[in-house]
Amino acid sequence: MHPLYAAYKALTSGLFFTCFPPFLLYSRLSGYHSKDMKERLGILPRQPFLSSSKGPRIWVHAASLGEVRVALAVLDFLKKMIGDCSLILSTSTVHGKELAVQSLPDVPVIIAPLDHAMPVRRSLSRVHPDVMVFLETEIWPTWLMESHRMGIKTALINGRISPRSIEKYLKLRPFFREVLKCVDCFSMISEQDARRIQSMGADPHRITIQGNAKYDLMASQADPEFEQEMRRKLSLEPAHRVFIAGSTRGGEETMILDAYENILQEFPDTILVIAPRHITRTSEIETMLRGRGLGYQLRTELDAPGSHRTERVLIMNTFGELFKLYSVGTIVFCGASLVPLGGQNPLEAAVWGKVVFYGPSMEDFLDAKALLEEVGAGIQVTGARDLSEKSLGFLKNQEHLNALGKKARESILKSQGAANKHAKVITRLL
Repeated sequence: MHPLYAAYKALTSGLFFTCFPPFLLYSRLSGYHSKDMKERLGILPRQPFLSSSKGPRIWVHAASLGEVRVALAVLDFLKKMIGDCSLILSTSTVHGKELAVQSLPDVPVIIAPLDHAMPVRRSLSRVHPDVMVFLETEIWPTWLMESHRMGIKTALINGRISPRSIEKYLKLRPFFREVLKCVDCFSMISEQDARRIQSMGADPHRITIQGNAKYDLMASQADPEFEQEMRRKLSLEPAHRVFIAGSTRGGEETMILDAYENILQEFPDTILVIAPRHITRTSEIETMLRGRGLGYQLRTELDAPGSHRTERVLIMNTFGELFKLYSVGTIVFCGASLVPLGGQNPLEAAVWGKVVFYGPSMEDFLDAKALLEEVGAGIQVTGARDLSEKSLGFLKNQEHLNALGKKARESILKSQGAANKHAKVITRLL
């Protein structure tokens, strides 16, 4: 055992045996994580993994909702390429599991094990995959080391290493160099991602560049029926001007509200929809709105029979609706970008034919940013005043706004095919 991995193993063991007992007690008393605790400990039921298939068994791990959606596209191609195979999907979040179960009724879906030797070994022994696949930035040292030790092929697909995270990885480069030796192939999104994973110690001969599978997924999921659904739920007419601020983070809502109040001076009927990245911040946003004298409603209030939207401001305090919400936007802002947090995926809005506004911090989505800016459909803003001025310019010329949005969608459609390429990388391991 390498000394660096031995140190990591000792650290995680200490944390596990120190922190887990009180957490288990808390879980039993509160019900938090009680349903998935066994799976996190690697205690899996036997029945879902009994298969009559003589083909290979492929386990794909997708951390949360966004990665699960990418996994769906890749799994679809795997089914076509390898007719007789067993597929297993794991996720780290309950909401990710719910989406996976709904989308893949014939595929076993589990919560991922904790990155400790005991849960990982239990899970791998039960599932016994031929290939273990991780999506995007899921680099789990114990999971990778144990898979390698058991002779399981491993792959990182749709791989992405952000400029913000690479600095942290490089501080522990000797450790990650040993971990990455356990990965048989790195199927990365872009040249920049390939260079970063190589700088961490990955073998350059195992690295390929295949593009972003999120393009494939979003294009197929942008169903016009979703737009009708959201207009009905939110009481929106096609003529309504809707300003959507998606995945906002702390410090951004103040600027969004400043910009919105400026827009109201020329377009007083504009509707604002704020979708915070973390809905636990809902009460914080409510306080801001009350302080400005702006009436608002919560998205959950519209679910009651006979309810409808009566205020100009709506707070989305629900999970899983942001992608659909973008379909009804006139002006769309992508959050985590006016604060130094790397941004959020602007293509989720652009695939609906929308021009996307964002702040200067888009380090985590530079490929998507470049794609949109190439056709004029990605608009960087520096703050509230810049956002309101540029938004007003487009609101006064909506034909130009719609034309650029159409170019954005066309660019995404032209960039499809990455999910198929990533799936081929997996099949080559077999």
